[in-house]
Amino acid sequence: MPASSWRPAVQGRVLLLTICAAGIGGTFQFGYNLSIINAPTLHIQEFTNETWRARTGRLLPDHQVLLVWSLIVALYPLGGLFGALLAGPLAITLGRKKSLLVNNAFVVAAAILFGFSRKAGSFEMLMLGRLLMGVSAGVSMSVQPMYLGESAPKELRGAVAMTSAVFTALGIVTGQVVGLRELLGGPQAWPLLLASCLVPGAVQLASLPLLPESPRYLLIDRGDTEACRAGLAAQLAHLSWAGAWRWGAARAWPVSAGLFQSSATLCLSSLQRLRGTRDVAEELEELEREGAACQGCRTQRPWELFQHRALRRQVTSLVVLGSAMELCGNDTVYAYASSVFWEAGVPGEKVQYAIIGTGGCELLSAIVSCVVIEKLGRRLLLVGGYGLMAGWASVFTAALCLQSSLPGMPYLAVACVFAFILSFGIGPAGVTGILATELFDQTARPAAYVICGVLMWTMLFLVGLGFPFIMEGLSHFLYVPFLGVCVCGAIYAGLFLPETKGKSFLEISEELHRLNFPWRAQGPAWRGPEVTESTEL
Repeated sequence: MPASSWRPAVQGRVLLLTICAAGIGGTFQFGYNLSIINAPTLHIQEFTNETWRARTGRLLPDHQVLLVWSLIVALYPLGGLFGALLAGPLAITLGRKKSLLVNNAFVVAAAILFGFSRKAGSFEMLMLGRLLMGVSAGVSMSVQPMYLGESAPKELRGAVAMTSAVFTALGIVTGQVVGLRELLGGPQAWPLLLASCLVPGAVQLASLPLLPESPRYLLIDRGDTEACRAGLAAQLAHLSWAGAWRWGAARAWPVSAGLFQSSATLCLSSLQRLRGTRDVAEELEELEREGAACQGCRTQRPWELFQHRALRRQVTSLVVLGSAMELCGNDTVYAYASSVFWEAGVPGEKVQYAIIGTGGCELLSAIVSCVVIEKLGRRLLLVGGYGLMAGWASVFTAALCLQSSLPGMPYLAVACVFAFILSFGIGPAGVTGILATELFDQTARPAAYVICGVLMWTMLFLVGLGFPFIMEGLSHFLYVPFLGVCVCGAIYAGLFLPETKGKSFLEISEELHRLNFPWRAQGPAWRGPEVTESTEL
């Protein structure tokens, strides 16, 4: 087969490879490290006690062992909070791709600490390792969806950004499987289990440098038009040969001569790399208009987003729906699943396999959502997901109240656990992460992800801290507060969230501008020009 015939097919895989390379060291790590810590709980507590006895000659009281274990677990979201604060400056200074690569330094350091903690007899190394893994997760949870959302064409932007949720669920399932007693969940292998986070980090370090940077970052933030052209040609390899020829042969561009110095060379390069139904010219024109709309604007800081009336709808949606995702109760389902399965009669040694089923449910629903999001839209998935979660939370509460009097209620509670997780994966799990990418322009996007990350990790920490008290205080009615959050999330998404399906970033910005200023005479005029004369910032 001649090289000219297979080269376009190879280039058509670049976007998929970018998704995989960013995801395996990004949100996959988040889900993986979230789940693997559950398997060695007793072994780490025993290690803590043995270490203390070797140092002092006496055992720790049970409540102090529990305190040390709680710190090991809680330092992960605390590190995530630090990472979220770090993500914005890193994404602006280094770029999206380099931020993900540099982020693996935390992974390598954490894996070394985990691997040698037992030999060194130091549970403090476990604490520091968990803190570093939290920092890594905080950075990747913000930068990865930003990177993928900016790199994908608008027709695939929602599906590509949803892959962040797919990799999170995949990481959870993988961590549950690897943490089985038959694999690395045994009393001798748990340091290797924790240190196994190095594997996905190494895969990303080996693969991501070969793939392109975000075209929007290159053109709008850095003004690097040559690298931007190369990135777009690689990312948009689903476009047409015929469209590329039309663009190279006949298209007239209202841009400065400095943008493309050699249209013939660019045309030849595009013809070698493109295939599909659409040409790069449309994408570059869209980027040019977006860049011109941002011309003269510096990158905004997180606190400045709350001060601009032009961003009121965006910030409100980000805060309300971001809080709803963390307060809807999905994370607590995993914590409560073991007791529900036990009450339903699942043998104790089989509970770990049933828990793997919960992670499998979230992975399945995330994949389904990734497939249908461009057909159904963001708003419908959010409203449907939160609505279904509210319904299943109601049934779950009734089943818990009646499980001692009716024989079939424990099985109904088990079914509700799986249905609740499926409903979460369909909408809130992935769509919420897209909001910061689609609702904010290039100058505000990094700051929006800082806000989103700080909100997520703070809520995760507070829910983890307060859930045992909610469980003790409300007993069978523990899901009533979460039910209320789901109802509020569905109402807000249905009434106030604009649909962004199939729209360019510039079109979304214009619509949000109209929503923030319903009487245009009272608001500032839209900055996007009709004809762009230059893209140099």
